[in-house]
Amino acid sequence: MCDNRVSDNKHAMINKTVPVTEAVGMVLSHDITEIRRGEFKGRAFKKGHVIRKEDICHLQRLGKENLFILEIKQDEMHENDAAYAIAEALAGSGVKSNSEPKEGKINLAAERDGLLKIDREALLAFNTLGDVMCATIHSNSVVKKGQVVAGTRAIPLVVKKSIVDDAVTIAERGKGIVSVKPMRRPKAGIVITGNEVYYGRVTDAFKPLITMKIREYCGEVVGVYFAPDDAHYIEDRIRELISGGADLIITTGGMSVDPDDVTRFAIRNIGAQDITYGSPVLPGAMFLIAYVRAEEQKSRREEEKNSLTSKLSDFRTSGLIPILGIPACGMYCSTTIFDIVLPRILAGEKIDRKELAELGHGGLCLKCKECRYPVCPFGK
Repeated sequence: MCDNRVSDNKHAMINKTVPVTEAVGMVLSHDITEIRRGEFKGRAFKKGHVIRKEDICHLQRLGKENLFILEIKQDEMHENDAAYAIAEALAGSGVKSNSEPKEGKINLAAERDGLLKIDREALLAFNTLGDVMCATIHSNSVVKKGQVVAGTRAIPLVVKKSIVDDAVTIAERGKGIVSVKPMRRPKAGIVITGNEVYYGRVTDAFKPLITMKIREYCGEVVGVYFAPDDAHYIEDRIRELISGGADLIITTGGMSVDPDDVTRFAIRNIGAQDITYGSPVLPGAMFLIAYVRAEEQKSRREEEKNSLTSKLSDFRTSGLIPILGIPACGMYCSTTIFDIVLPRILAGEKIDRKELAELGHGGLCLKCKECRYPVCPFGK
């Protein structure tokens, strides 16, 4: 089989048709594909190959009686050259091309474990150009080093350089449309609230679940406290965890509107800022996210425990510690908003009302009998 693509705007001009029996010594200007059902699909002859006498029978078996000789003008580019150019421009931090172009197509792969970020507006502009394309997996996917995250190609055999230049400009404007952000290993402190758990009336299910999810990101749990529905008690436990080195606080329960659900008030009382309560995600509508400055907690406790000063000096220079408040749904649902937000927090993103509001599209869990998250529409 031969790749006989030409663009609608006649970028590729076929100048001469040569019988395959007369092509010995000529140079192929495009790849020729071979398909053997159930055995092989790939490139039989590569661009630049000089036709030999022994190739003639092979070409005829592929249905080739003639070869197209293309003249590439100065204002045009071969598909493979175009693929190299656009792939390099598309690849942002943490992404690289992982193969040579094949019939104008090249893949992009993650250079490290992390969170995939796609500049969707730039991607739309790129794909609107025509004659070039890029397909990606979903933004905010957690990816592994070496994983293919995007594929790009030139669509016609020969592309106008002006289109390739426009595509490169769009991609480079945002320093690459496709990138992978590294994620830090969290040191999580957990406060599990509720009289029923604190007094032993029910068995806690949060601790093993959250610990497992933190360890999935190679993190550690630096402390777990159980607390009654007492705002002051919860405040003190959060401060102790921060003083003990936690750079992520997770609270569970106490997020509804019942009078004894006071966890969110405790978070407010410790001086948390940018508090966002409620999200358009099910399960997880009563989710809370806030940020507290480590240094503020330090100054409040210096008078009580001066010995904690050395521990607090290890905090990140930003000084902002995220607090995630998980409602009761996190105890009986295997996948919630917590699973969507956590990777973004670990990638250093600051989540506010706008970011949470955007999760409404795709924020309804289908509650499949067998959960396959993240290979599902939830959070996409």
